[in-house]
Amino acid sequence: MSVQGRVQHQSNQQDEGLYFYDFNVQTQDQQQEILNGLKSSPKTISAKYFYDEKGSQLFEAITSLPEYYPTRTEIQLLRQYHEQILQRAGQHCLLIEYGSGASTKIRLLLDALKPKAYVPMDISKDFLFDCAVKLRAQFPWLEIHATCLDYHQGATLPKQLPANFKKVGFFPGSSLGNFTPSESLAFLKSVRSNVGDNGAFLIGVDLVKDSSILNAAYNDEQGVTAAFNLNILNHLNRLGEGNFNCKHFSHYAYFNEQESRIEMHLTSDLDQVVYIFDEHFVFKAGETIITEYSYKFVPQDFETLAMNAGFKVNKMWSDDAEKFALFWLEAAP
Repeated sequence: MSVQGRVQHQSNQQDEGLYFYDFNVQTQDQQQEILNGLKSSPKTISAKYFYDEKGSQLFEAITSLPEYYPTRTEIQLLRQYHEQILQRAGQHCLLIEYGSGASTKIRLLLDALKPKAYVPMDISKDFLFDCAVKLRAQFPWLEIHATCLDYHQGATLPKQLPANFKKVGFFPGSSLGNFTPSESLAFLKSVRSNVGDNGAFLIGVDLVKDSSILNAAYNDEQGVTAAFNLNILNHLNRLGEGNFNCKHFSHYAYFNEQESRIEMHLTSDLDQVVYIFDEHFVFKAGETIITEYSYKFVPQDFETLAMNAGFKVNKMWSDDAEKFALFWLEAAP
């Protein structure tokens, strides 16, 4: 894995406070992962392939939709309890965000925490770079170490980070729900390893609630979530010289109450054959590809999961309707 050094602004004037690290996401074995998913029964595509540059932009649009409550609820909690978060984090920590996206929510913490450094991690290289440049302009005092990697595979922190500062992980948006239960445990163990024995983890978790609220959040009237779901096929086409036609697939999402998860699918509208990575795949009309699971949690179950990963729950903050929660986890001895 190669690491690229300091980033330069478009003016080519070097900025000593902005660093970019590329852990060669594109050289990882994406081809085999994608092919294995399409050969499985039912067919699957990993949710991480949502996030090319357009997919990242579409997701940011989703977060502003009236039906999509997680983002605004989480932002409300961050604003309401930022002083309590500061008391636990302390100033001048190393703030590490997994799946940083547009780094929107982190802005609510930066002024309060005044971290020694901020480490945004994301799989979308160009989107990550552009957001890091914008964030550096908004917070010129902030040292930023933007790191392009696939945190699903276990995150590697840059070796150039300042030493001897408390590490605080941040994982907003209930993205943990995209993992299977075993993957969730493995991810939390990876975070526990990253933050160390004196570290902590602030994580957003979507809670179990009435299915009508959940179904509406993933089937918005404007069709933005549908466009986000379908765009994954465009991303695969570029990666594997494929010929998926988005016009021949439809968005389908629903809450599976038995499994406590939203399931997002792409349904083939007709019998068709698709080529990608020089292999062909037959789709029958009505056959689906699973593109995302989004698990919803009961607080007690999440606490057990965290404990099994080496954390203890120090505090939970939730909205009055108990739609969403922020958990502050401390590294357990």
